[in-house]
Amino acid sequence: MRLPSSVLVSVSLFTAETTAALYLSTTYRSAGDKIWQCFTLLFTLVPSVLVQLTLIFIHRDLSRDRPLVLLLHILQLGPIIRCLDAFCIYGSAGKVEEPYVTITRKKQMPRDGQAEEVEQEVGQAEGKLVTHRAAFARTSVIQAFLGSAPQLTLQLYICVLQKGVSIGRGTLMVISLLSIVYGALRCNILAIRIRYDDYEVSVSPLAYLCVFLWRGFEIATRVAVLVLFSSVLKVWILPVVSANFVLFFLHPWVLFWSSRSPFPENIEKTLTRVGTTIVLCMLTFMYAGINVFCWSAVQLRLDDTDLIDKGQTWRRLAVYYSLRFVENAGLTLMWYTHRTEFYQWVDAPVLEVLLMLGYAMAVFFMLLFYQFCHPCRQLFSSSPAQGFQSGSMRTKPSSEPQAKDVDDQPYVTKGDFNQSLCV
Repeated sequence: MRLPSSVLVSVSLFTAETTAALYLSTTYRSAGDKIWQCFTLLFTLVPSVLVQLTLIFIHRDLSRDRPLVLLLHILQLGPIIRCLDAFCIYGSAGKVEEPYVTITRKKQMPRDGQAEEVEQEVGQAEGKLVTHRAAFARTSVIQAFLGSAPQLTLQLYICVLQKGVSIGRGTLMVISLLSIVYGALRCNILAIRIRYDDYEVSVSPLAYLCVFLWRGFEIATRVAVLVLFSSVLKVWILPVVSANFVLFFLHPWVLFWSSRSPFPENIEKTLTRVGTTIVLCMLTFMYAGINVFCWSAVQLRLDDTDLIDKGQTWRRLAVYYSLRFVENAGLTLMWYTHRTEFYQWVDAPVLEVLLMLGYAMAVFFMLLFYQFCHPCRQLFSSSPAQGFQSGSMRTKPSSEPQAKDVDDQPYVTKGDFNQSLCV
């Protein structure tokens, strides 16, 4: 059983960013900056509430008699108590023999053209840890792109206006950037596990480092470009960001309506049609928020039972980064053209080159990841260079049945082992 380290990282980033934001808001209040204080609190409390609601929804607490847990969520302490629960489960695992287990079947990465299938027993304790990891993976994405991303943009904008970085503001900016990069990294891991859910996927530390650098350069460059553009053309920043957001928000719905597929009813059995619509709108809202700042790694497909397009193509990836590079270059050019005497202390041409170089470094680490560090690169039917030309990124065909996720498996007793090899 693996240590729930991802849960600890998510809670640590959430707690650190909330604490730093609350401290910074008090300094804004002392300095009389009411507007900056309000926006700082807004980008802290709104994602915090969304995180609490997400944890309650995933763990189905509304249908269970757990008033203390609900009270802690109302007090915005839900992630902390969930983290403690996860480590208590991990610490008590193995001390008592579990009467029910789940049998899962996963294929290992192919060796010499053969993919060996292995069976594993998953107890109730490990199943609960899987639920905790899945819940915090989703809350990390929510915190990153609905809280940390606008928070980092706001604080960097204030730094530009005041021509300085205080200790409190700098600390919050560093934590926010780490939170965004971690959220984007979770998107990459989620995309890999969804596309190759019938394989036992193991991500190496080098792959994590490569994705971290890829996302770090991409997000830092994007935020810097938006801040510089907004500092000289304040009126136009809202239309630019809104156009990006609306485009990515409507794209999954346009594809869904054009497919003439029936309305998805399999998201949650207890939800009505109105509730399902609200969940889908929140999902597309989250999807749009991610793509405003970076590549989402997963593509929504509302007419699919999993709501995810597993047939992502290299061409779609190339189009996104090409258009985003052109947009960033255009925004920095507009900033360079309309900059005022306020930026006399900045070497504008060098800064513009550094921003474009930073985005190019992001693309470089992305290609490096897919070419050498991707955990399932052996299943690619073509290399990234060939894929960008043909436009397809498909796995090698396999005639073996796919395995289901742990959460989809029924619990069975160890005595019924031979009758529980379900796929």
